Amino acid sequence: MRFVAGLDGGGTKTAVTIADDSGAVVHRFEAGALNLNGQDESSIREALAGICAEIARVCSGGLDACAAVCIGAAGISNPAVSGLLTSGMRESGFTGELVLVGDHETALFGALEGQPGAILIAGTGSIAFGRNAAGETHRAGGFGHLIDDGGSGYSIGRDLLAAVVRAADGREEPTVITELVYRQLGISSIPELIGFVYDKNRNKKEVAALAPLISEACEAGDLTAFRIIRDNADALAVAASAVINRLELRSGELALLGSVLTKNRHMRETFVERMGWRQPLLRCIEPKRDASYGAVLLALQKLKTGD
Repeated sequence: MRFVAGLDGGGTKTAVTIADDSGAVVHRFEAGALNLNGQDESSIREALAGICAEIARVCSGGLDACAAVCIGAAGISNPAVSGLLTSGMRESGFTGELVLVGDHETALFGALEGQPGAILIAGTGSIAFGRNAAGETHRAGGFGHLIDDGGSGYSIGRDLLAAVVRAADGREEPTVITELVYRQLGISSIPELIGFVYDKNRNKKEVAALAPLISEACEAGDLTAFRIIRDNADALAVAASAVINRLELRSGELALLGSVLTKNRHMRETFVERMGWRQPLLRCIEPKRDASYGAVLLALQKLKTGD
């Protein structure tokens, strides 16, 4: 029997699914991260070696019985990333078919089980991506927090910080967001807030970590919080609609992924409402499978078609 493996290389860990050539899952496990932005090369090679060792242990016939592996990871179009993943797998003894794709592609295949449709991911960053029945794909967003990522955790966190300073200088009405942000950051003044924001060591995840506060502010009935929710929901709806319209998926399915949409009730409900105005025939759904299984489907596709 032949096997395939799908890897979802996240920023902190890699989810791995092993399946037989019929697509039936035989084993799942987690390994070290494969993101070159957050890991050094030796750590990535070590993670790949461990993954290959576990595949060899699980598959009857060893690593040679695994005919194809698909890795979904961020930055895969960067030759340094794809080259490292390829050499790491080969050095670990894998000789089968190797498929390298962006993590949004494996997320799409998993969420819709390989069927046409679209996904919207809103976590630290945000991106919409889809594929139609003709195999055409389109993405909207996902170009980073400095110029894009509307509706993301970073965007919401930034808007919360902006609300604090705007309320402080009188451009907006007082808001409970001020107290919530001060409490989470352990500060009590605007100068301290500015120090947090412009610290040269600050990263986008620290700003995105403020995003869950929006739920507490909404529960308190804060009008500024509701405005932030509406603005960010609209940004996500615009991105998703760009994909839906380009690929003519207006009566299809849109799977919602990422903590902003899965853990924030106010954000999800507002997004679904705003999206419904733009795309009344579209169905917003839960993902049917995870990205590692999406990678399994892409590995199986490679075996069947050779493409």
